[in-house]
Amino acid sequence: MNERYSRQELFEPIGIAGQKKLKKKHVLIVGAGALGAGSAEMLVRAGIGKLTIVDRDYVEWSNLQRQQLYTEKDAEQRIPKAVAAKSRLMLVNSDVEIISHTMDVSVKEMTTLVNGIDLILDASDNFDIRMIINDISQKERIPWIYSACVGSYGLSYTIVPDSTPCLNCLLEAVPMEGLTCDTVGIISPAVQMVLSIQIAEALKILVEDSTQLRKKLVSFDLWKNHYSSIDVGKLWDKDCPSCGKNRTYPYLSYSSQLKTAVLCGRDTVQIRPPHPVDRDLGKLSTVLSKLGREVFRNPYLLSFTTSDCRLVVFNDGRVLIHGTKSIDKAKSLYHRYLS
Repeated sequence: MNERYSRQELFEPIGIAGQKKLKKKHVLIVGAGALGAGSAEMLVRAGIGKLTIVDRDYVEWSNLQRQQLYTEKDAEQRIPKAVAAKSRLMLVNSDVEIISHTMDVSVKEMTTLVNGIDLILDASDNFDIRMIINDISQKERIPWIYSACVGSYGLSYTIVPDSTPCLNCLLEAVPMEGLTCDTVGIISPAVQMVLSIQIAEALKILVEDSTQLRKKLVSFDLWKNHYSSIDVGKLWDKDCPSCGKNRTYPYLSYSSQLKTAVLCGRDTVQIRPPHPVDRDLGKLSTVLSKLGREVFRNPYLLSFTTSDCRLVVFNDGRVLIHGTKSIDKAKSLYHRYLS
């Protein structure tokens, strides 16, 4: 046991002193999919003191291609990802305190989850959660690392309150929204590339070596052999409502959240985006058809079915999910296909 971290302690930027600091730190990982599972394993093996994992979903067969903590048994039994992750991680390093929550994350949950947290890692699957993380990070002065990957493409950016632009400042420079693993697929090497970048930055923060942090947005496409590192310092907006001089933290308000409602007398959940949008139903129809979904479309709406639900999408972005009264399930389907 005394040799567990010996090779890491030999690495001079961490050393014995840095290892002791790691032991005292608490990290929150939002999402336990490919990025979340990989991040959790790396941090647990590195000797983090405390780790909180939160995820709303369960293990499916399609996860096993890239989500390294899970097994066929987890998929067969549909074990919640947060539960399966904790079970596996405790076998990896029993000295780490691991807390897991199976739940959907909204503003209310995030406000509680960030108590005592030293770093937040984004491993979520939609921008709604990311913008909540961004605002709570700025409000509570907690650094966080934004990361995403889809197809063979990935990106990562480290956000330190009062030191770097926040994600709200960078919205025009981040071209990820609308693409998900369920619509365009993903290859495992893209996940591993993002993990390497994200956890290297995490370790710098946790051992308090902030001078070595990368202050650029890194993106790559492994299949097309593209790699870029963008200096985003000039995008820092002094009037940004999330990190500027007069902060209002807009994504912590009700007006900026998805609106959900179970329709009275119907096995249906309605979801409305925070603001009306002009949904391109033609483009959505093409994507869904490639996935093998049978799509019906007229000038006003588009509908398609999953294994047990039917989704109806309107031009203004409103969606009806027929076949469930569960808001959590409806939101999961919404983010899987329409986020």
